[in-house]
Amino acid sequence: MSSGASNFVESVDNVFILSVAICVFFLVLITVLIIVFSIKYNRKKNKKAVNIHSHAWLEITWTVIPTILVLILFWYGWVGYKDMVTIPENAMTVEVTAQMWKWSFKYENGKESDSLYVPLKKPVKLVLHSVDVNHAFFVPAFRIKKDVFPGTERSAWFIAEIPGRYVITCAEYCGLNHSNMYSGVVVMFENDFNSWYSAKLDNSQQMNKSLNSEDPNPEQE
Repeated sequence: MSSGASNFVESVDNVFILSVAICVFFLVLITVLIIVFSIKYNRKKNKKAVNIHSHAWLEITWTVIPTILVLILFWYGWVGYKDMVTIPENAMTVEVTAQMWKWSFKYENGKESDSLYVPLKKPVKLVLHSVDVNHAFFVPAFRIKKDVFPGTERSAWFIAEIPGRYVITCAEYCGLNHSNMYSGVVVMFENDFNSWYSAKLDNSQQMNKSLNSEDPNPEQE
């Protein structure tokens, strides 16, 4: 299952596998017990089940075991969550804007794109905004998902481990064309990314950057 596309794949998949393993174990156990008891206490055998009252060890067992399992899952989840919210200080910052129905990305040098371009094996911090309704930034291959709300700044981060292109989608229903709200993460070797990053801005981006620098106090909408 683990593709290793980002630094979070292993930790997220391990918790998922552990949860599924626990569920499968109890599914099999309960199913087997149901079959065994159905056969053993079948009415045709004239056997009568006996009610058990106040069995201390039984009560302790079915209380302690689930509690331990829940605490184990909580611990793994908490450790993974702490990693996901602890953003490295040297991370490259990209502003992500969500709107019906597209994603747009703005870099520290003013460059903008419709796809997210990132260097291989370098931490990337995403500063997420929404200009209209609730969205959710989701990169399945990276195992990262973050809800994006209007008027609220949210952050996420990752380190891409394998070069290639990966799907970005919106995981929160945001209107009529929600299912078409796709983009991509393009993971590039560092030299290739530096060349792309330092390439000349197109005319429209240069004009917008110039207007913003000339008007330090733009009108607020």
